[in-house]
Amino acid sequence: MPAVLRVRPEELDTVEKRQAYTVSVVGCRQIGILYAIAFAEVGYKVIYTDLDQSLVRSIEKGRPLYVSREVAIKLKRLTKTGRLTSANDLKSAVSQSDIILIAIQAKFDEKIRTDYSEIEKACKQIGNALRRNTLVIYVGITGLGAAEGVIKEKLESTSGFKVGDSFGFAYNPIYLPYSQKLATIREQKLKIAASDETSLASASVVLETITGKAIQRITDIKTAEAAALFAITKKDVDMALTNELAIFCEKAGIDYNEILRVLGIQDIDAAPTISEENYRDGVNLLLESAENLTTKLRIPSLARQINEQMTAHAVNLVQDALRSCGKTLRRARIALLGNVQFQTAAEMLVQLLEKKGAKLNLYDPAAMMSETTGLARLLKKSVNEAVEGTDCIILINPLDIVKRLNLKKLHTIVKTPAAFIDLTGIIEPQKVEKEGFVYRGIGRGARKT
Repeated sequence: MPAVLRVRPEELDTVEKRQAYTVSVVGCRQIGILYAIAFAEVGYKVIYTDLDQSLVRSIEKGRPLYVSREVAIKLKRLTKTGRLTSANDLKSAVSQSDIILIAIQAKFDEKIRTDYSEIEKACKQIGNALRRNTLVIYVGITGLGAAEGVIKEKLESTSGFKVGDSFGFAYNPIYLPYSQKLATIREQKLKIAASDETSLASASVVLETITGKAIQRITDIKTAEAAALFAITKKDVDMALTNELAIFCEKAGIDYNEILRVLGIQDIDAAPTISEENYRDGVNLLLESAENLTTKLRIPSLARQINEQMTAHAVNLVQDALRSCGKTLRRARIALLGNVQFQTAAEMLVQLLEKKGAKLNLYDPAAMMSETTGLARLLKKSVNEAVEGTDCIILINPLDIVKRLNLKKLHTIVKTPAAFIDLTGIIEPQKVEKEGFVYRGIGRGARKT
């Protein structure tokens, strides 16, 4: 078997050839799991591991966190075939591997300062077990200069090897929004960056085997870091403008969705949302990078503030709708329908509603696949159980629930008059009001009663 550091396309062009290579995926959250599946599906032997052994055990038990039920089923199937195996010892996994993917993301402290300590700890263990001619790829996003200044530097200092000579190092910038639960790596437009041609060529050949298409090559890692952060920030700024215009429509008595139809815009990203976490991490990394360069990015900073305020705006919609029902939020019983993940706007919504005295039920169809540790007390087994006897229903985010909602039946089990708050923009207000609910939605000013 040739060294993967200088591998040629013809050496990886069949499943049989790829079976000779072992890939370690260090990091068992969403991105790591998706890459593990992508490599296993095209024939590589894949070992998944993590510094947090509870994440490894959750996959072994068939209940991985952070991914959709469909992804979990695929993961289980590949595990049964033997293409995917777990390792409790990170060093052991690395010592067996030709390709190592680091899929651990930076965290943020209470002051929103970047914490790379978990990544550094993983790199130290990887470096201590690294073999010559191994290819290491970091997948995710980093602040400007961190891929080389933190990850590459730690790998070199602990292994005693040099990138481009003894091992390869490349950066694959990829960012998946919290709401993108059904993503696959194959459908992404991947980019790869490296400071030396050997690493860049090798990583490109490897990643092209899992996507089936050409990978965009970038010869400067800092450029790749900045490009990823800029793309994320632009989406966050667009979201802020959308949210501002939607609130304007509410005040003006106009339906924002109707304006989108007039303009011929059908892009789901053009819809207002409370899900500010979708681009939060990327923007925070850029803002911190700007601060380190003693410069200010005023528009991205303002956009962050606008998007973070949308959860409080959702609470205002709930209060307004309940007032129209002759009820108060403090005494209301509320059913929340949707996926509530850790550190998301949906979780913040739960906290704000409870702080104001509301009693909550939660139906989360993905509860077994997501972090619900602090919310298990609210969980109900069905939509009807969550809704029965409540004063208000809030649709948070789930597309699959919408297809199954029977508004006529739900109206017979709520405590009338009852409110229906649509934070997704999916359900037409007329359908909700026809069944007797008081309707509110972000940007739906024309429906206000």
